[in-house]
Amino acid sequence: MIPIRDVNPSRGTPVVTYVLIAICVLVFVYEQMLGVQLRRFLLEYGLVPIRYSDRQIAAHFTTGEQLWPFVTSMFLHGGWLHLIGNMWTLYIFGDNVEDFLGHHRYLFFYFLCGVTAGVLHLVTNLDSRLPTIGASGAIAGVMGAYLLLFPRARVVTLLPIFFFFTFVEVPAYVFLGFWFLLQFFSGVGGFLSGQGGAGGIAWWAHIGGFLAGVFLVRLLQPDRFRERSLPQ
Repeated sequence: MIPIRDVNPSRGTPVVTYVLIAICVLVFVYEQMLGVQLRRFLLEYGLVPIRYSDRQIAAHFTTGEQLWPFVTSMFLHGGWLHLIGNMWTLYIFGDNVEDFLGHHRYLFFYFLCGVTAGVLHLVTNLDSRLPTIGASGAIAGVMGAYLLLFPRARVVTLLPIFFFFTFVEVPAYVFLGFWFLLQFFSGVGGFLSGQGGAGGIAWWAHIGGFLAGVFLVRLLQPDRFRERSLPQ
């Protein structure tokens, strides 16, 4: 299922979501200008697990250089499809979560989810020499929060049926629940086979970000929502 839009208008302008999308696009354009220097750039600012698990390699980096990729990797993407898929998903689900949390809490929430996703990817792929990049871990957190806050909101999806495509409107809990189960079983399968990031996809980053979003959105919810039930 490919999400097209949600039927859940937000009350305000999702400024933080738009800024995050703009930064990711600008960084990607910069990546395309690097040419042969791109690989070195991704190794420096992407999250490379073996930089942390191998003591000899880790000794070449300062504490700051080791911490920074947990943030910078969120703004890097490996291709146009990678970028568009992530940014479109953030555009669909980010506005309502930002509306609920408020701009500042939402930004803090986004980065916490992204860092949590990076940590879980790291511990499940300790020997990987590949730079992990992309905003999908943080965006998974937004999706997890959306599932908790708006489970019955309708999501218009493009559903492939054999050689045909049709538009289907499903509840958010169906779309997001299916998405999470796909990540979970893919992650477990990759872990059991010794490939936590099988196929180049950081399944455990998605899982970690999603679960962080479910937990953190309650922890960070504004006081005005604490004495009332969550919106449906």
